[in-house]
Amino acid sequence: MRTKSLKLFAVVLILAAGVQAQEPPEALQVPSAALPSVALPTVTVPPELARVLRDYERAWMQQQPSALAALFTAQGMALHNGSPPARGAAQIAARYAEAAGSTLSLRPLAYAVSHDMAYIVGGFAAAAGEPDSGKFVLVLRRGGDGDWKIAADIDNMNALPAAPMPEPAPAQPGAPVSVPEP
Repeated sequence: MRTKSLKLFAVVLILAAGVQAQEPPEALQVPSAALPSVALPTVTVPPELARVLRDYERAWMQQQPSALAALFTAQGMALHNGSPPARGAAQIAARYAEAAGSTLSLRPLAYAVSHDMAYIVGGFAAAAGEPDSGKFVLVLRRGGDGDWKIAADIDNMNALPAAPMPEPAPAQPGAPVSVPEP
């Protein structure tokens, strides 16, 4: 009985060592080029909503974080890919100071207006006519002065970021070493 237990224990140790020597599986990554392309048409938005998009592009490309923050309501929120929410002019300007400055083209795909609320769903790219690299939703509020301001800016990229490469596990003294075959 004791011999069977020792053999079973040895087999378990060998299997465990083999499992430890294997590299962990990488996260499933689907290249954006492999995803089905959905070519949604650009829609024409009313001029007062188009002004918000053009002002946003201009302030972004001229790296003017204060001008970008001024496009938002007092309690507006910027909800950008890979970062925590920013609320209010100071936080929004600080967030845009880190990112703004590249070329930008915003393309509306859908919109709706109801009384003092509106939204625009769109795509963004580095330049007009290029494929969208990401998408956004702007929630807008019309102020007492009639101007539309951004209540929430939500955006993210179309492609998933690459999975980080795992660090190799440190070798254990006396542990079997797995060497890949050529």
